[in-house]
Amino acid sequence: MSASYAIAGFLVGTLVGVTGVGGGSIMAPLLILMFGFNPAVAVGTDLWFAAISKSFGGAIHRKMGSPDWLVIRRLAMGSIPASVATLVWLGAVHGGKLDSTVLLRLLGAALVVSGALLPLKTQVRQPFLAIRERLGNGIRPYQRAATIFSGAAIGVLVTITSVGAGALVAVALLILYPLRLDTKSLVGTDIIHAIPLALVAAIGQSWLGNVNWSLLGALLIGSIPGITIGAMFAGKVDERIVRGALSVMLIISGVKLILN
Repeated sequence: MSASYAIAGFLVGTLVGVTGVGGGSIMAPLLILMFGFNPAVAVGTDLWFAAISKSFGGAIHRKMGSPDWLVIRRLAMGSIPASVATLVWLGAVHGGKLDSTVLLRLLGAALVVSGALLPLKTQVRQPFLAIRERLGNGIRPYQRAATIFSGAAIGVLVTITSVGAGALVAVALLILYPLRLDTKSLVGTDIIHAIPLALVAAIGQSWLGNVNWSLLGALLIGSIPGITIGAMFAGKVDERIVRGALSVMLIISGVKLILN
């Protein structure tokens, strides 16, 4: 069984490296639907998986100079405090775990939305690029507030479901920064921001008792080489095919979780 977990880690890690998405979006439903783990444990373990595995891909993107640190700081100003507040709320109000049915439906809904948005990334850039060029510098004061607010919303969603740090952030950044971020910078910024967010949420989920450490170790054995290899091909492969297939997988997984 450990070999199966390692293979799953490798496949998901490769997707994360190439596209910047797929960590929480694929791993959490995979652990629930294929391996039968409790939803809260799947989310908590997946957050550690994302934090550690993305660190390796993030190091490569940082070396290649692709992350935009200003945008990362703005996202983190919203996402990190929101994550901490969500963890305190989970511990104080829900005893550390949401009801499994509620969590499955939230996770499923997040997956369906992520899957629907994923193939729209290339279409989203063009209309907002035109709007940005017409508005000029007048939009800049609103970019900061909108980025912080987007980060806060993502922080809550990621902490509860482990989903959203990839696809949803990527779409938000394409809308807010169509001129500033090219494909390579978008992936690097997305991955680097996801690391501290996932780490904070993972530490909190550990405190709440929602992590399977032996499972995490097996996943990381596969994911570290996978995400490192995948990051080297970011922006060099036909992402339309990869994202199309990933989109279908996310929507199907989301519907299954909602109906579970």
